[in-house]
Amino acid sequence: MNETKDLQKVGIITKRNIIEVTKNANVLKAVVKYLKEQGKEIYFDNNSARLYKNKEGYKKEELMKKVDLCITLGGDGTILKTARRVSYKKVIVFGINLGTLGFLTECNPDKIFECLKKILEGNYAVDKRSLLRVTVYRKGEKLKTFLALNDAVINQGAFARLITLDLEINGRKMVKFKADGLIVATPTGSTAHSLSAGGPIVHPMIEGLIITPICPTSLSMRSILLPGSRLITITVETQRRDDEAIIGLTIDGQDLVMLKYGDQVKVRRSRRNLYFARTRHQYYKILRNKLNWGEANVKD
Repeated sequence: MNETKDLQKVGIITKRNIIEVTKNANVLKAVVKYLKEQGKEIYFDNNSARLYKNKEGYKKEELMKKVDLCITLGGDGTILKTARRVSYKKVIVFGINLGTLGFLTECNPDKIFECLKKILEGNYAVDKRSLLRVTVYRKGEKLKTFLALNDAVINQGAFARLITLDLEINGRKMVKFKADGLIVATPTGSTAHSLSAGGPIVHPMIEGLIITPICPTSLSMRSILLPGSRLITITVETQRRDDEAIIGLTIDGQDLVMLKYGDQVKVRRSRRNLYFARTRHQYYKILRNKLNWGEANVKD
């Protein structure tokens, strides 16, 4: 059981077009009505506030500092956007799936009130997820810092050319290699881009960092799981003369930074975490149902 007194302030974060799709807007209205009936203080993000003309909307960063429980209405993308805005405050996140895959969300619209009732009564488990802290340096100067729930990916644009990357772990040389790119993932992100590139499935309770090369030239370059305490430094050692032949760093598939020769990307486990409210223990069920894990796909 969890303390319910800490869940008085509830934030609502939604997908961008929430009010443009009638059935999704109706789900939002129903959730807000239910929370009001339970006497909760509700805070809206800028997307959801558009449905209530007299309500103030907040940026995600501001909202996450104010609330105790954050309800997201959308898909995995909405969860990823929320995760990258968390502060050091422990905020419980409950995801309602209005998207397609829904790998990170907790429930579908038909189970909303059953799940919300359990959460508001304290009948839920807290699922702690690690985040990456990703910092880009150019000529020794800090350029930008991001948080990532899934992964940080270095890859190319439209040109099918190899790039050379140099890897260091805690300041010690690891390897220099040529590939289409590189993925550094959390255990949560192990079932995303890293898995598609041949990386392992890692249970989210393991505090590790996964390095997965994308189409390396050497057959010996394989994915590796490192302790979560390590600092990974990636140096770009390929110079592009064609402005269109870009090398980019993508954070959770959403934020993009163009990289140049000599840029360094430092990745470590953040001191911040994301906390999901779980009313069901369904990790292995999700692997089976969403990824067809353990099932043969070959048909005669």
